[in-house]
Amino acid sequence: MDGLIDEFFAGLTTDCRGRLPAAPAGLLRFDLTAEDGETATWFVRLAAGRPQVTRTGDRPDCTVEVRPAAFARLLAGRDNLVAMLLRGSVSVVGDLALLFTFRRLLPVPADSTGTDPSADLVPHTAPHFIGLHETTSVFAGNLFMISAQNGDVLTEPTTPLGLFSFDTRFLSTWRLTVNAEPLSVLSVDDVATYEAKFGLVPGEPTHYVNATTSVLRHRWVGPEFEEEITLFNYAPEPVRYVVRLDAAADFAEVLEVRDGFRRSRPVTATVAEDTLRLHYKRGGLHRETVITSSTPARFDERGLTWTFTMAPHDTWSTRLRVLALLRDLHRRDLRERLTSSVGRNHHQRGRDIADRTAVVPRLRADHKPLQQAYEYGVRDLAALHYPGLNFQTALPATGLPWSMALLGRESLISSFQALPFMPDRAVNTLRILALSQGVRQDPFRGEQPGKIVQESRYGDSGAFNDTPEAASFTAADTTALFVILLDEYERWTGDEDLVRRFEFEVRAALDWLDTDADPDGTGYVWSARHPTRTGPQNESWRNSAEAICFHDGRPATFPQAICEIQGYAYDARRRAARMARRFWADPAWADRLERDAATLRERFDRDFWLPERGHYAVALQGDGTPLDSLTSNMGHLLCTGIVADHRAEQVVAHLFSPALYSGWGIRTLASTAAEYNPLGHHTGAVWPWENSMIAWGLRRAGFRAHAGRIATGLLDAARHFQGRLPAYLTGYDRAITHVPVPHGFTDSPYAPSAGAPLMLLRALLGLEPYEDHLAVDAAMPEELGQIELLDIRGRWGYADALGRGRPFSDRPTR
Repeated sequence: MDGLIDEFFAGLTTDCRGRLPAAPAGLLRFDLTAEDGETATWFVRLAAGRPQVTRTGDRPDCTVEVRPAAFARLLAGRDNLVAMLLRGSVSVVGDLALLFTFRRLLPVPADSTGTDPSADLVPHTAPHFIGLHETTSVFAGNLFMISAQNGDVLTEPTTPLGLFSFDTRFLSTWRLTVNAEPLSVLSVDDVATYEAKFGLVPGEPTHYVNATTSVLRHRWVGPEFEEEITLFNYAPEPVRYVVRLDAAADFAEVLEVRDGFRRSRPVTATVAEDTLRLHYKRGGLHRETVITSSTPARFDERGLTWTFTMAPHDTWSTRLRVLALLRDLHRRDLRERLTSSVGRNHHQRGRDIADRTAVVPRLRADHKPLQQAYEYGVRDLAALHYPGLNFQTALPATGLPWSMALLGRESLISSFQALPFMPDRAVNTLRILALSQGVRQDPFRGEQPGKIVQESRYGDSGAFNDTPEAASFTAADTTALFVILLDEYERWTGDEDLVRRFEFEVRAALDWLDTDADPDGTGYVWSARHPTRTGPQNESWRNSAEAICFHDGRPATFPQAICEIQGYAYDARRRAARMARRFWADPAWADRLERDAATLRERFDRDFWLPERGHYAVALQGDGTPLDSLTSNMGHLLCTGIVADHRAEQVVAHLFSPALYSGWGIRTLASTAAEYNPLGHHTGAVWPWENSMIAWGLRRAGFRAHAGRIATGLLDAARHFQGRLPAYLTGYDRAITHVPVPHGFTDSPYAPSAGAPLMLLRALLGLEPYEDHLAVDAAMPEELGQIELLDIRGRWGYADALGRGRPFSDRPTR
């Protein structure tokens, strides 16, 4: 085994040509300590795209401690680096980005399937449902607390209530009573995304008219969860109080809660030194909840009790502190030894959000729903970041509660939407996805060299390779979207250095489009079939098994060439050609990319167009059979430029037909299809982010009035949610319901929905970067009135955009 490791390190200098980007650079130290305590040490310096290997070195930038057997499993492809880090099989001190870059030197063949794949994961027969609109939440990074409106958490295993951190529920019970009575709500004040106050009284709601006791719960989240409880006694005499806080943790993973599954997890509760510790252990992975109080309490294994007598018109208070710890094999918190692990209190958290929003363009809009939706979108995008375990910059988070993690597609889309407003989100997204780019052939994770990751989570099922969620590559669209975002970012900012920095990653991404994405050389990107706990999925954004189907409901076979992914591939090649010609001094490659894109456009029109239906197929099966269902997917094609000019009007007519357009937006699946369900998130729902991108595509294709129609429909819907658009709306027709019907179990806030008002503004004002100036060509419906967007940052410095609504003809100006 040691010989295999020695051979690997000894061969690095000769076997690594073309496998490393130029950055990041630095020195790694590998300490491989055997069971008998003997340690073998290797130093690897990464510089200028090449490694240098020695047995001695000084002051490493990253030190890696690992058992030889564990490292041998990694070399053999039977394990994954992220999973090993999460469960404590590898310990890292310093800059983890260097270790992620070192991954590129590992042998390519891999299959990291776990040895115990979810055998003890069973579905709930009768999951308890609570709509997220019935709850209140606070969040900072990926630490968040969702509770009932009185601040309590009392969960069945599949309710979304609790304190979550790093995809794990650290509190599943958090219930406050006063003299054995539950608390009723007087008011809830969402002070900030990370702070909330609850005004409460003991007893049932019918009792509090004459109540003499009131309670204030004030909570924050930051690097930890804190809650201050204050009692007020307004009685004319002293009152004896027994205040009880029940606390428990089930350490369930957030995706288990969402999907209605449960795993038996043994949890131990111990009391020592005025502290309650709730602990779960699996192998070398430790999860621990630590609860303390600022005032003396009687602790037991199920919570805390305070007993006291309070004078008339007196107050009593205590502050509770809850730590959510991810410990490794040595019982150290995983984050404490990494260079990016710097604690931030809630005041710093507020400053982080304020700093991100301070430089955002100022909007003055006559249309109040637009003004409100813009302000909510900016605030939510600023708040939806998390520190991760590893990288020094904040990583983009996607949504609360199910997606408070790195999701590749959603991060790329929300970053694209926010480019004219918050370009730093794009930088962070590109950096993390470049570092996480696929380097191995691992069918369990869908990983392939050059492919961009879709999902990275921290739950124990990912840590033990029960599921691929620690690093899942099960998306066929993220790779092209990565290239598209990089090019669009440079067009807005003029940041040539970042484009040059990611030339290596873009070339690897384009190689993937030409090879693993198209194994039979058909010229298309194909989506594979991946098993999950809830059934098989395809690799598109509408990844439900039933989403890609025939009009009559027949399921499709795999592999599938899904229409919008071909559009993304077309756009990515054209954009890569621009970057190759302008920044990478490779005009020959640029010419080839442009020829390939042109050929793809011709082939796509030939194979996907359904003349008898007048629209594009949603996908092709592996045998070339087109799937004829009418879907929103073809709206994405307008954004990419792949639509043949003479087809555009027919495409737009279908998008706004009664079958697809609900009045609030375009449905994912036409109401005339056999699989249509207005409650189906991929088979009839309306997604704001998708509609905002379609609106931009309509505007680019010259259909100004139609873009305005989507904008007004979405903004009308946003008005019913106080400006914050959820991840998706049900697909009921507006004429029937008169109000948008939310789905109670979806993310809100949700980064791509927060970005939707920003994308609509870009479409309405006709904002397009053109060399070193910003082109503005406003075209807005009359009811929107006047819009002023001031101090738009870009390569031109600062610019303003002004537009005024006016009547439109339905005929496009092109």
